[in-house]
Amino acid sequence: MYQVLYRKYRPKVFADVYGQEHITSTLINEIKEGRVSHAYLFTGSRGTGKTTCAKILAKAVNCEHNENGEPCNECEICKGLDDGTIYDVVEIDAASNNGVDNIRDLREEANYTPSRGKYRVFIIDEVHMLSTGAFNALLKTLEEPPEHVIFILATTEVHKLPATILSRCQRFDFKRIQPETMAIRLKQVAGFENMRLSDEAAILISRIADGGMRDALSILDQCAGRSKDIDEKLVSEVAGIAGREALYELSQAVAAKSSGAALDIIAKLHANSYDMERLCVEMINHYRNFLIVKTVNKNRGLIICTDDEYNSILSGAQDYTLPQVIYALDLFQDTLVKIKGGANSRIEMEMSFIKLCEPKLDSSVESILSRLSQVENAVRRGITAAPQAPQAAESAHARQVPEPKKETAQSTNNLPEQKPQLEDLPWKEDFDSVSEKAAPAKENAAQHTPSNEDLPSDSFNADEAPLPPEPPVHRAEPTPSAQSHAPAQNGDQVLFDGWAEFMDEIYKKDIAIYGVLNGSRGYVRGEYFLIDGKNPTLRQFIKIPTHSKAIKQALYDVTGINYKLGLIKSNAEAKVKRDPLEDLISKASGNVNIEVD
Repeated sequence: MYQVLYRKYRPKVFADVYGQEHITSTLINEIKEGRVSHAYLFTGSRGTGKTTCAKILAKAVNCEHNENGEPCNECEICKGLDDGTIYDVVEIDAASNNGVDNIRDLREEANYTPSRGKYRVFIIDEVHMLSTGAFNALLKTLEEPPEHVIFILATTEVHKLPATILSRCQRFDFKRIQPETMAIRLKQVAGFENMRLSDEAAILISRIADGGMRDALSILDQCAGRSKDIDEKLVSEVAGIAGREALYELSQAVAAKSSGAALDIIAKLHANSYDMERLCVEMINHYRNFLIVKTVNKNRGLIICTDDEYNSILSGAQDYTLPQVIYALDLFQDTLVKIKGGANSRIEMEMSFIKLCEPKLDSSVESILSRLSQVENAVRRGITAAPQAPQAAESAHARQVPEPKKETAQSTNNLPEQKPQLEDLPWKEDFDSVSEKAAPAKENAAQHTPSNEDLPSDSFNADEAPLPPEPPVHRAEPTPSAQSHAPAQNGDQVLFDGWAEFMDEIYKKDIAIYGVLNGSRGYVRGEYFLIDGKNPTLRQFIKIPTHSKAIKQALYDVTGINYKLGLIKSNAEAKVKRDPLEDLISKASGNVNIEVD
């Protein structure tokens, strides 16, 4: 009968155990010095050698010709333990023998002396499956067992064991086997079996096995059933995962913002019966490699791959910024949780790639950070602000803030139009595109209400300006000092000199609003309070009713006036409703316009 590879090549001595030298060396020294403990606890992930080391230890302590702590595998006891003719070593599966009665039977059996060897060894696998009563029944025997008894407990979930059990055992933590070490062992086994295993295939099997040698040998055995020539493509087909070409095609589609191309690849993989959950895991590992490249200088040792694939990773990482990589990782991690929870795996993966290709569909903080990184990329590629006047002339021009005029409506309307000159603005302003209408007659003025994109006229009589509505009863009365912040009533735009007091009020009301407005400026134009901010999320932030209400309340507390809110923005945004981040990416400068609420 054919014997599977992981059984055929199971280690028989400690020297054959790969990747656990920190454990095997300790056990060998204890055996040589005669300091064998009465209870051991082996913990670690699956396939790392816990049960194998337990069986080798059981043979070593009973071996008649023990050599340097290793079993000889030649004496009658070693052979008898291997073929099962000697019953001094008992292996118990706690998953199916987890009751109190099972442990009581074990305690009674432990009282009998060994038949051939020096010790009776009880190996309890998956010990975390024992019931609470079974643990209590085992506790006393585990603390003071007979001199001829050794307990070896093995588990993958050590956190489920009671502290009273842990304190009575020598604990050994088995590590995941490194992919490089595992690949060496796979190449060795393939040579014994006359297989031709490529380096890329060995690395891929090691990555899929996730540190478990048993899983790696099982995949190799399955591949050998298809062909003796095992390459990366064959491993991908057998394991049901997408090859690295598909992973790079998907990441390139995301970088190019081509959701259609990404969905086409998903459809092809799904048609070929590729596991979408496994694809999600592979994408997480793929972007994890990008993350390592972006954050670690000497990163070759942290990325398990061949040299050719490493060069491909370096090239692919250039298409992303660090926030974009982190956003992709977070998104795929959430997708994996949903898939494991029973959601449709294909739909979840398609939605994830659409979100990556269309960041504006996602309003999460991670998405906003990813989109802001595009602005940084645009600046690095050389997109600069529009040409400006020399600095000295601009500074002089910026200081020329027009003083409020006190002419009548008739004389004001006959004056030529003047463009407002704002002090120290972050970019050049141009209000030519603003609709500058003459003040209507008094009987028509009351009927005009500014729309979402309208502005008050640059020239209208102060006597004709509508009075602000009465403040609600619950609002605090303005202080006398607030009268100094009254708006200019002649339509001119002036710098708001109470900005510091306003920001103090905002800080008291909502620190989040304070953070968004920090670094901005305020201007007063008639009944409008205009905010000139550099924060690209300011526009959407102020549109939230609770935020705008808090800002208006703070303005009223400082000035005693009910202002209408407005934003200074580019003319391109005034004409076309576009995402503010997309506009910053495509156009780093532009004329200034105003958007009001």
